[in-house]
This record gives sequence, C-alpha cells and structure tokens, in this order.
Amino acid sequence: MSDKVSKSDAEWRTQLGEDAYRVTRCGGTERAFTGKYWDNKAAGSYKCACCGEVLFDSDTKYDSGSGWPSFTAPVEDGRVATHTDTSHGMVRTEVLCSRCDAHLGHVFPDGPAPTGLRYCINSASLDFEAR
Repeated sequence: MSDKVSKSDAEWRTQLGEDAYRVTRCGGTERAFTGKYWDNKAAGSYKCACCGEVLFDSDTKYDSGSGWPSFTAPVEDGRVATHTDTSHGMVRTEVLCSRCDAHLGHVFPDGPAPTGLRYCINSASLDFEAR
C-alpha cells in the first residue's frame, strides 16, 4: 500500500465531483443499477476515485444481481479496511480505502466461492483502468 493520503474537506470537494464526494467522503450510496461500473465486464483494475490506489480486479468481479459492482475479494490484503456501520437502523460492515479512508460500500457474507464474500461497492468511489 502507498503512503496514507490526507486532505482537507475543501481539497476533496475541489478534486471530486458531487456524486463521488457524497459517496466517498460523506458515506453516501448511489441507487442500484445507476453506477457506471455495475455492468462493466471489461478486464482491468478498479482504483479508488480519491487516491488512485488499486483496490479490486475484474477477475474477482461478478454479477450479484444487486445493481452495484460486486467483488469476491480486494486485489490484495490491506488495500481495504472495514468498520462496523450501524446507520439506517442496520448493522453492516463498511468498506473503506485503507490509503485515504474513502467510503467504498459494504461487504456481506453472501458471496460466491472462494471467499463467500460480496464486496458491494459504489461505482462513484471507483475509477476503472482497462488492461
């Protein structure tokens, strides 16, 4: 993992578009089936929209039917962090970029083999680099 990235709220607002800022810095979410990557089937890497850290690979992406990009695992241990999220009257596991603390989405224990996990990630928190 690269060095930790820390910026002021004003710097994040300047760098990010409205949707990316709302999702990554305010813990928001996009509506299902509206994000730019939910149905992307191209081979490549998914990077954090805030700091550029590579987080997920298309080899672990699958169609969960949820309407968000879903992955079975991060590209490497330590690239994402998790935190218990008790917002909206639910208990979920939030997924964050380890490098810049951007909110990415949530992880659920209902994914396919080999991990049994579903990293349900907002497109607004990602940039895609095709191979």
